[in-house]
Amino acid sequence: MSGGHGHAVRAGAVPASVVSRLDAGVKVVCLVAFLFAVVATPARQVWAFGAHLGLVVLAVVLARMPFGALLRRLALEVPFVAFALALPFLGRAPFHTVLGVELSVPGLWAGWSIMAKATLGVLATAVLAWSTAVAEILVGLEELRMPASLVAIAAFMLRYLDVVAGELRRLQLARLSRADDPRWIWQGRAVAATAGSLFVRSFERGERVHQAMLARGFDGRMPVTTAPTARRWWPALAWPGAAWAVAAVAMAR
Repeated sequence: MSGGHGHAVRAGAVPASVVSRLDAGVKVVCLVAFLFAVVATPARQVWAFGAHLGLVVLAVVLARMPFGALLRRLALEVPFVAFALALPFLGRAPFHTVLGVELSVPGLWAGWSIMAKATLGVLATAVLAWSTAVAEILVGLEELRMPASLVAIAAFMLRYLDVVAGELRRLQLARLSRADDPRWIWQGRAVAATAGSLFVRSFERGERVHQAMLARGFDGRMPVTTAPTARRWWPALAWPGAAWAVAAVAMAR
């Protein structure tokens, strides 16, 4: 195997900032706590979601993340938005008429809740991804006692994602060199054959990699390449703590 396919898990060029200097495990815990606070916030307390958004903007500023890059991450929530937009038309009574169209009031609130919480979740996760290298996140998860097998699966998935993509490009090039360029639905047989070949090749490569690892003494745990860092919990926990304070006030109203 060549060593050129390991860039997916190497520590990338993470911009230096207050957030990037925090331990990855601390940031993961803070993100999970923040997401739980957002989920616990009642949908009808609109002001609370504005406060949560303010906390995300604060994290973005501290992480020195461009707002353009942040907005591009919102493409991930398109399926949630499509589902949320359908709820006002599918919900139950009572209904409210807007421009001659009857919309379900519970459906409107449910759609708002999905869109607001999904947006905040995507934005907060984007800050973590921007300020933390993937390798550091994996090490942080292992230090947090996440099952080693799950960490190893995630590491290999990220490491060999570009390998599978390269294999797909080679299959497509081989197909094009044989004057086969399916573009219509009735030419889907060639696409299906390519997908099948890609699956078989990926499975075979995974078997070879696993056998090579076992031959080198792999025992189910990824080798630790970085020394454990001292965690500074309390300054970082102020961020999800503020989110939980907002959620608590919203639930009390």
